[in-house]
Amino acid sequence: MPWLWLRVPSAEEEQARALHRQREQLVKVRKVLEAQGRSLLVNHGIEPLQRWWKMRAFAALSVPHWIRVLLQNRRNLMLLLQEKIDQLTLQLQNTATEEPPRGLGKMTSVIIDREIGNWHRFSNRRQIASYTGLCPGEYSSGQKRLQSCVTKHGNPRLRAALVELAWRMVRFQPHYRAVRKWTDRLRKGQLTTGTARKKAIVALARQLAVDLWRVRTGRLSREQLGLEI
Repeated sequence: MPWLWLRVPSAEEEQARALHRQREQLVKVRKVLEAQGRSLLVNHGIEPLQRWWKMRAFAALSVPHWIRVLLQNRRNLMLLLQEKIDQLTLQLQNTATEEPPRGLGKMTSVIIDREIGNWHRFSNRRQIASYTGLCPGEYSSGQKRLQSCVTKHGNPRLRAALVELAWRMVRFQPHYRAVRKWTDRLRKGQLTTGTARKKAIVALARQLAVDLWRVRTGRLSREQLGLEI
C-alpha cells in the first residue's frame, strides 16, 4: 500500500509534540505584543527600536510617560512569556538523545524527530520528501509535463523547521554534500536572484529531510554525508 506511511499519530506522539508546539504558540504571542508596541511608537511619530522590550532598548526609549506606561504593560507580559519560552527551550534541549551535527541544534533535532514520529515508517526517499511538502507539484497530460511550486502538503511545522535548518547548514556545514551542490546559488555575494536562492534552499531542505531519514534508519552515517560534529 503506497500511502501506508500516512497515518494518525499515536497518543504518545501527540503528547511529545505538545511541548514544542506550546513553545511555538508562546513565541507567536510574544511577537504580536512586540509588533503592537512598535505600532504604538510609529503611530506617534517615534522611531521604534529593534526588540524595544529588552532592558537596554527600553531604558533608551525617549517617549512621553503615558506611552512608556502602555509599553510597560506589554513588556511585563513579554518578559513572563520569554521566561517560559526559555524554560521550554531548555526542557526540549535536555531531551536530545545525542549530540547533533554542528548547526542542527538539539532543540531543532528534537522538534524534527517528534514531528516525524517514526522514521522507519518511510520505506524510500520519495515518501519522506513527499511528507515534508517540499516537492514540486506536477500537472501532466499526454506528452506534456508541467512542474509548479512546492505542494506544501504534509506537516507544516516540519517544513518550517527544515527550511530554517537548511539556511543554518549553509553556514555551519559547508562540506555537507547537499550544501556543496547548491553552494553557487546560496553563497553570500553571488549574483543570484531571490527566487533562485529560495528554490535552492527548498531543494536543500528537501534533501536534508531525506538524509536525516537515512541517518535515523541506519542507511548512511553522518560522516558519509559530510556532516561534521
